[in-house]
Amino acid sequence: MTDQLFSLLFNGLSISSILLLTALGLSIAFGMMGVINFAHGEFIMIGSYSSFIIGKLMGPEPSMGGLAVSFVLAFVLAAAIGWVLERTLIHRLYGRPIYSILATWGVSLILQQAARNLFGSNNVEAAIPKVLSQGIRITGNFQMPYNRLLILAVCLSICAAVYYFLYRTAKGRVLQAVMQNREMAACMGIQTRKADALTFSIGCGIAGIAGVCISMLGSIGPSTGQNYIMDAFLVVILGGIGGLRGTILGALLVGITGPYIEFFTTSSTAKALILTLVLVVLQVKPAGLAPLKDRALN
Repeated sequence: MTDQLFSLLFNGLSISSILLLTALGLSIAFGMMGVINFAHGEFIMIGSYSSFIIGKLMGPEPSMGGLAVSFVLAFVLAAAIGWVLERTLIHRLYGRPIYSILATWGVSLILQQAARNLFGSNNVEAAIPKVLSQGIRITGNFQMPYNRLLILAVCLSICAAVYYFLYRTAKGRVLQAVMQNREMAACMGIQTRKADALTFSIGCGIAGIAGVCISMLGSIGPSTGQNYIMDAFLVVILGGIGGLRGTILGALLVGITGPYIEFFTTSSTAKALILTLVLVVLQVKPAGLAPLKDRALN
């Protein structure tokens, strides 16, 4: 029983990592632009298929170098498509959340159908290095798989990079200024349109990296991103809009509690209980656990 509980904790941490990578872009985009992006899950799908394509090119036994190429390709491809989407559609929807839901939902359907036309409707397996199917045995029945350890390492690296970018670079301080007070930032000469496009594309690129992580856990398909996007929205709501610390707390809470509740009940009951937990927390802290401070003048 103890081994099962430790296994659930470890699996929950890897799920939290994927939710965190997914929710980062959602949180910053809504905090900065007021856009609810229902197509964000499809950037996860783009990253997953990037891993599938590299696996096909590398052969049945890809190397760790091939997996590294998958991460790079997923980020670049998802970020590029996100940049095009922001410049053509998203910038017209700033501060209009209802319109952004409808428009990005349509984009989501278009991207899913494009994936079906290119790769088929059935789920496929992305080839990963054989070493990732092994693990470190801690006790008799508890083993820490290398693929989940790699997911944790990738998540920690991305969080560190995002923290450094936001709080230690000039570009990051510009993005924070736009998130906290867009009008004042524009008055100070900051080009908010460029900041928006950069932020949106980076968020989409990080979602693509999450897609590669998902491809290491199981099969992928056109609806892969939809399996995670609702939980990612819960993470954003629970943690607070625009804040890195709140997003981390929300991802840990949703990702870790889910497997434990599902173990003792069912998957549908776990979803309902987690949603109830989020509603209870919001009654106490309506803005989330650690929202970004707003410096707008009222």
